[in-house]
Amino acid sequence: MKKITPLLFLLLLCSSSVFAQQNKAFAAGEFFKFKITYGIVNAGIATMELKEVQYDGKKALHAIGHGYTTGVTKFFFKVEDDYQSYFNKNTNEPYRFIRKINEGGYTKNQEGFFNHDRGTVLVKDYKNKEENTYSVTDNVQDIVSSFYYLRNHPKINSLKSGEFLEIDMFFDGEVFKFKLKYQGKEDIRTKFGTIEAMKFTPYVQAGRVFKAKESLTVWVSADENKVPLRIKASLAVGSLSADLEEYRGLKNELKIKK
Repeated sequence: MKKITPLLFLLLLCSSSVFAQQNKAFAAGEFFKFKITYGIVNAGIATMELKEVQYDGKKALHAIGHGYTTGVTKFFFKVEDDYQSYFNKNTNEPYRFIRKINEGGYTKNQEGFFNHDRGTVLVKDYKNKEENTYSVTDNVQDIVSSFYYLRNHPKINSLKSGEFLEIDMFFDGEVFKFKLKYQGKEDIRTKFGTIEAMKFTPYVQAGRVFKAKESLTVWVSADENKVPLRIKASLAVGSLSADLEEYRGLKNELKIKK
C-alpha cells in the first residue's frame, strides 16, 4: 500500500490567465472524510481540511491531509501520514508543503519552500538532516495543492470524453507531468444519494503498485464543487477504494439527484 496515500490526497486528486481564474470550487472551512477499503476490509481513514491563514503577510489557504490505517489493518501495516500545503488564496500558487509519513516503517519527514521568482523549491529533509534545492517549472503544484488546483481548472467544465487535463507537479525531488483522462459523466450511488459525477482516469506508473497505467479511477461531483466522491485502484495485489463518508463547509450546495 506504499505510495497509495499521496495519490488519494491528490485525487481525493497553466498560464497567468489560469491563475487569474475565479475560484468557484472551494473555500476555507471545507472538510472531507473518506473511508478506505482494501478488498472487503475497512483499511483506513483519510481527511482533508482547508483553513484560511496568514502566510508571510499574505492571505493564504492551509490544506491539511491526514491518512491512517484502522482496525486490524494497523496491526500488520500501520500508516500515519500528514500532508500539508500552504498556497495563495487567489492563484493557488504553493508556498510551502509538509510531508511527514510512516507507512509500514517507511518514513519521511520533509518540508518544502517554493521560491517562484527563482523557480526553485528548497526541501528540508529532517530525517536525513539534509537540504536540497530543486528547479521547478512555472505554475508548478505540490501534491496537495494539485488537488485543489484541478478542481478549479479552467477547462474542467468544457471537457469532452477522451480529453485530458495535465499539470506540473513536484514530488519526491522532481517535477513530472500529472495527467488525467476524462471518461465522461455517470450517476453514482453514495451514502448521500445519487450524484451526477465526472469520471477521470489519472495516468500512473504500472509496475510494483498498480496493474497498469490506467489502474486508478476517480469520480468527482459534476457541480461547481467538484467534490471527490469515489476512488478505485486496481493494484498489483488486490484492489483499493475510497468513498466520501462525511463533508462540510462546501462553497456550493452539493447537488444530489435523489
